[in-house]
Amino acid sequence: MRARILTIAFALLASSAPAWAQDWPNRPVTMVVPYLAGGPVDTVGRIMAQGLSEVLGQQVVVENVGGAGGMTGAAKVARATPDGYTFLLGGTATMTSVPALNGKKTQYDPLTDFTHVIQFADSARILLTRKDFPASSLQEFVAYAKAHSETLKYASSGTGAGAHVCALLLDQAMGLKITHIPYRGTAPAMQDLIAGRVDYLCEQVSTAVQQIQGGTVKAIATMGLSRSDVLPDLPSAGEAGFAINCASLSAFSFPKGTPEAIADRLADATNKAVALKSVRERFATLGISVEPPERRTREYYRNSLAPEIARQTAVLKAAGVTAE
Repeated sequence: MRARILTIAFALLASSAPAWAQDWPNRPVTMVVPYLAGGPVDTVGRIMAQGLSEVLGQQVVVENVGGAGGMTGAAKVARATPDGYTFLLGGTATMTSVPALNGKKTQYDPLTDFTHVIQFADSARILLTRKDFPASSLQEFVAYAKAHSETLKYASSGTGAGAHVCALLLDQAMGLKITHIPYRGTAPAMQDLIAGRVDYLCEQVSTAVQQIQGGTVKAIATMGLSRSDVLPDLPSAGEAGFAINCASLSAFSFPKGTPEAIADRLADATNKAVALKSVRERFATLGISVEPPERRTREYYRNSLAPEIARQTAVLKAAGVTAE
């Protein structure tokens, strides 16, 4: 009976959506950030919340829901009422890495439980080493790794996290299997890299740039096909002949069933927000690049998810990595 009532309720909601969707939003909107406050994703969320509030004329409130590598917050949004007043700041981790690692144990289906809106930003990953690492280019790094593969160790913010997947892609490109040391978050992994207890880490430029500029770690290469805007003199893996692309994308998604008109409205507002000078300048200081216009469409984001999940699943399977 309860299921039938819910079905009728959602049907009524959908039938009336065109009328009230035109007035969206007429009250504050909640952006769920699936990580604790203070981290790189939270920073992006707060910058965008301010920009979207300006564009929409209603306050966008950030709600931090951490846990399970982003799965807890994403699951909360998947179960939320699809009325347009709760949406997720997701992207690479929640929509591809978590499902790739957890498979059927993921608390949501990234392909069917959301109304996906838009991907809008990319924080490049950088191959960082301890400051006294005896290599200064990717070619030198690979040569050293092949000669010392049994003793090298790399850090990540957790098994299956973006930093881990990126290091596994590097492993595959080098034809090696380096020892992985997972940490509970980026901060302790970075601390041990600075202290020299691990040899390298594939971290987002937004959290790495201060350490690079401060000389506490060494930047070897951008782990992508192009250079980072914030580190334009740092060569990319692509330039060194390695087809590695470790993007850390930011994107928005509503719960499944949210009216298309509202999803279109948020996509349009997001494109306007990332064009604001205040947003662009803050992104630039963090090394975050706004996606090009052809990638900032609803269709592009929807179509990109299944292939990326398959790619990451294959990487983890080949390395024998499973959820802890």
